[in-house]
Amino acid sequence: MTSKNILTLIEKGENQNIEFKQRFSSFHKIAKEFIAFANTNGGIVLFGIDDDGSVHGVESEKGEAELIKEAAEQYCQPPVKYNIDFVPLYGKEIVVVTIEESEFKPHRIQDYKNEIDINSAEVYVRVNDKSMPASKEMIKILQAIYTNKKLINYSIGKTEEKVFELLADHENTTVSELAQSANISNRRASRTLIKMVRANLLVIHTKDSGESYFTSR
Repeated sequence: MTSKNILTLIEKGENQNIEFKQRFSSFHKIAKEFIAFANTNGGIVLFGIDDDGSVHGVESEKGEAELIKEAAEQYCQPPVKYNIDFVPLYGKEIVVVTIEESEFKPHRIQDYKNEIDINSAEVYVRVNDKSMPASKEMIKILQAIYTNKKLINYSIGKTEEKVFELLADHENTTVSELAQSANISNRRASRTLIKMVRANLLVIHTKDSGESYFTSR
């Protein structure tokens, strides 16, 4: 990573794959950003850059690196893999943390539980320029991808047909919309949409509010 690379990233601004941090704020907040990138498609966190792109630099490279290491390894479960670069810019030091998309999704804030509790786990994904809480549907899909869990004897039924009807009238649908339209519980609607994503019939997305919505593949 060079100074020229950093300037190019700053010009792009914060987005799906880039986050600016003027300084290390708290372990929880930084771990949230790391988790979101690891659970989505990876990204870069620039420490020493403010939200508006102004260059502040960090006070101590070593101190910042130690905090980053602790956030990634102690506050993320499982630990998030990362790479650190130190880049001089305008006479100041910028710390560049690169997070690769993980093979061990979903990552969550450390809760010291042996297994993920879908009702309480703090799981985050990247949505545009923000790190958002993942919906229960998103968490279950990430789990299924990681475990490579196969669908057995899956077939299209009336509820799935209702999903296709909704998508024919609208570009997307949600759990609550399917539940209301098909006159079923939210739980059953959620299970149906999750299975359809796993069967490669739908794609799951996340709104800025954190709610999941589904579109045709």
